Amino acid sequence: MVDYLIVGLGLAGVSFCEKLSENGKSFKVISDSSQNSSLVAGGLYNPVILKRFTLAWKADEQLQLAKPFYGSLERKLGVQLDYPLRIFRRFNSIEEQNQWFEAADKKSLSPFLSTTLHSNKNESIDAPLGYGEVLNAGRIDTRLLIQAYNSELLKKQLLIQETFQYQNLLVEASQVVYKDITAKRIVFAEGYGLKANPYFNYLPVNGSKGEYVIIKSEKLNEEKAIKSSLFVIPLGDDLYQVGANYEWKDKTNSPTPKGRDWVLERLDKLIRCDYEVVGQMAGVRPTVSDRRPLIGAHPEKENLFLLNGFGSRGVLIAPFATAQLYNFIENGGALEPEMDVNRFSKKWVSR
Repeated sequence: MVDYLIVGLGLAGVSFCEKLSENGKSFKVISDSSQNSSLVAGGLYNPVILKRFTLAWKADEQLQLAKPFYGSLERKLGVQLDYPLRIFRRFNSIEEQNQWFEAADKKSLSPFLSTTLHSNKNESIDAPLGYGEVLNAGRIDTRLLIQAYNSELLKKQLLIQETFQYQNLLVEASQVVYKDITAKRIVFAEGYGLKANPYFNYLPVNGSKGEYVIIKSEKLNEEKAIKSSLFVIPLGDDLYQVGANYEWKDKTNSPTPKGRDWVLERLDKLIRCDYEVVGQMAGVRPTVSDRRPLIGAHPEKENLFLLNGFGSRGVLIAPFATAQLYNFIENGGALEPEMDVNRFSKKWVSR
C-alpha cells in the first residue's frame, strides 16, 4: 500500500509529489498528459494583474513559497527552470501612467511596481508612452519542468502513463483501490480533466483555452517580457512566445487558425519588424467561476481530495495550494475558505 495515489502530473501534480517526497510519504502517479495547460503556459511568475494594476490574490505569500520551491526542483532535476526576467507593461495612455504610479504608492503593491518610468529604446517596438516595470518577477520553464519530472518518476517506477479509468476505482472506508494499486488516499490534480471526474464534476470549472504563437525575429532583439494586449516573452536564440487569448467555447488542445490570427493581429500593432512564425501551441486552463483554486476533500468520501483550478497563475499558486492541502490532510489544518471546495457544497447537494 502507498500513502497516496495522484491523478495528473501538471504543476499541481508535480507540486504535490514534491511535498510528499519532502515528508517521506509514498505515492504513485497516473497521468496520460492529456491536459497540457502547464506544458504550454508562458510560465511567468508575476504578482500583479497588469490589466488593472492590482495585486493578484495572495500573490506575496505565494511568491515567498514559489522561489525556494523551484530552486529546490532545479537542484533535484539538475536543470535550470527559473529565469529572472524583467516584465515591462506598455502604457497605452497618460491616464494609465497616472494609474500605475498611484498603484505603486500603495503599501501592498510598492514591492512589485517600480516608480521609474522607462522610455522605449527599442525601435522595433511601438511604445511611445514607455513602460512601467514589474519587480520580483521571472519565468519558469514549465515544459522542461514537467518533462524532467516525468523522467524522474519513470526512473523510480512511480509514474504509470495511462488514462485514468474512474470506473475501476474502488473507494473503501480506509483506502482506495485502483487496479493493482492500493492507497490510503487519492488526490485528483487533473486540470480541466476534472470535467470528466464523476466525484468532483459538480464543481464550476469552466476551462478557458489559451493559444500561444512562437515567432523568430533577429531584429526584435528584446530581452524583457513586454505586456500590452498580450505578452511577448523572450525565450533566447531570437525566439519569442507570444499570447495568449482566452477562448471559452473550444475546449480542445489543438491550435487553430483563429487563435493564431488573434495573436498576430495584436502582435502586429506592437512590433515594427519582420518575424517568422515557427510554432503554435494551445491548452485549456482550469478556470473557476470565482477565480479561486479548488482545494479540499470530497463532501462524502473522506479519502478523496482535489487540487485544481489554478487558472492562468499556476506557477505561483501551485506550491501555495499544495502546502495548504497537505497540511489539511496530514495535520488537520484549516484551508483558506476562498479556495476550499466546501464553498460549493450547495452544488453537491442539488446536483
